Amino acid sequence: MAGVSRLQYSTEIRLIRVMCSGRVDLEFILRAFSNGMDGVFIGGCRLNECNYITHGNYDALNMVLLCRKIMEHIGLNPERLTIEFMSSGEGVLFTEVVDDFSKKVKELGPLGKGEEIDKDELKSKLAEVRKLIPYIKIVKRKKLASRLEKEEEYDGFFTSNEIDRLFREVVSYHIDPDRCQACMICLRKCPVEAIAGGKNQIHVIEQEKCIKCGTCFEACPPRFGAVNKISGEPVPPPIPEEERTIVRKSKKQ
Repeated sequence: MAGVSRLQYSTEIRLIRVMCSGRVDLEFILRAFSNGMDGVFIGGCRLNECNYITHGNYDALNMVLLCRKIMEHIGLNPERLTIEFMSSGEGVLFTEVVDDFSKKVKELGPLGKGEEIDKDELKSKLAEVRKLIPYIKIVKRKKLASRLEKEEEYDGFFTSNEIDRLFREVVSYHIDPDRCQACMICLRKCPVEAIAGGKNQIHVIEQEKCIKCGTCFEACPPRFGAVNKISGEPVPPPIPEEERTIVRKSKKQ
């Protein structure tokens, strides 16, 4: 069953079913909560019974375990998100599982209200986490690619301390104005156009737009080494626009 549908109760639940549960992205879940859904249900094929031999359901499981810990970090009840594995022929089981989940979410109450979180505060927290999704995937890519064979491994796979540290030690990137050669390589490769600059203009990373993906760090030619990775320290303020022009030395005739 492909697509995404919404189940209407006194609370709202987003039911996510796609061709492969491995295609369910962290962004999909957080966007659903940002849009006011009270719960998110993800259904996938049984583990080790992948129809496409990609075993994307393991990826989905890891992503859900990570997301539940992130939800705890921002004050949301992780029980609002669940993933269940079953075959496409188990219609009765599917109905029972969804009914049980909808009852649970109904007991939790409307998103945020049940946790006593201000609506605007919750919206801001979710927006900040969504902005960091590329960074989170990079930092946790090894774990997200793991295969958990036993349910006993689920609870401790991601820990609260681990997630707290993840957000506490978020890296930032800064272009050293003394080393930048305005080659425009990082500017062109930035996926969110967070780098300001141009020909003969020292480049500057606009921190409010930056998603911490590290593309600029990887793209900067080693001979320049102008992009710095910063963790645990404030990012230096950008140089004024009137000081960003690079004056090239003319070649000797």
